[in-house]
Amino acid sequence: MSLAFNPRPMHSPPPPLAEILIVDDEPAMRRMIADYLGAMGFAVREAGDGTQLDAALRLGRADVILLDVNMPGEDGLSIARRLRARGERAGLLMVTAQDNDQMRGTAMGEAADDYIAKPFALSELAARIRAVLRRMPECAPPAARLIPFGRMRIDPDARLLIAPDGSGSDLTEVDFALLDALLRHPRQILSRDRLCEMAQGRPLEPGERSIDIRIARLRKRIEPDPASPVTLCSVRGEGYFYNPDAVR
Repeated sequence: MSLAFNPRPMHSPPPPLAEILIVDDEPAMRRMIADYLGAMGFAVREAGDGTQLDAALRLGRADVILLDVNMPGEDGLSIARRLRARGERAGLLMVTAQDNDQMRGTAMGEAADDYIAKPFALSELAARIRAVLRRMPECAPPAARLIPFGRMRIDPDARLLIAPDGSGSDLTEVDFALLDALLRHPRQILSRDRLCEMAQGRPLEPGERSIDIRIARLRKRIEPDPASPVTLCSVRGEGYFYNPDAVR
């Protein structure tokens, strides 16, 4: 079984994960966020204020609106009120320079789905967006596209590892490729050298333990007991294999 689900090679970009509309009066900030989210697989549009936001929404709906609170003219909180009053169903993720209980209460009180305080890591922003999307039934990944992997599931389009409670965490490109290699060869022992070639596109260096380290980290996320793995199994001196018969 392959994570790819279609003939696209692993390096081809997947379909857009969701439509994200960034509303911020600072062009450099918008561009930085847009470049990052675009590289992560999201379809991204930008707006500099409420008027541009309205024009963008007339052209097509957004799944998540990233809305800066502090903007000249109509601020983000006023925009949030207006959007909800007219029945806008997009997820609202507020961006604010104030990280305190009062601001959180104000932002969430304006029917925002979440908020994030500046400065923030772009990886955290992407995780917050994905969390908002998972709470929106129309944006949730179809169950048929989720691949069982032990007690977990893999969303190949979003490159997420989904726990039994429904929470998801990002997979790096190499970890994603590593799991894909193992899934495509169930019960087959793959040497460290071959796994390195398949996941990283290069031979394993003498004495290198990158594959062992990645497998150990993945076991902590996937196995009920990482010390006694039942899904990501190993054979001493030979390599690793995926056991699809592990109890889920």
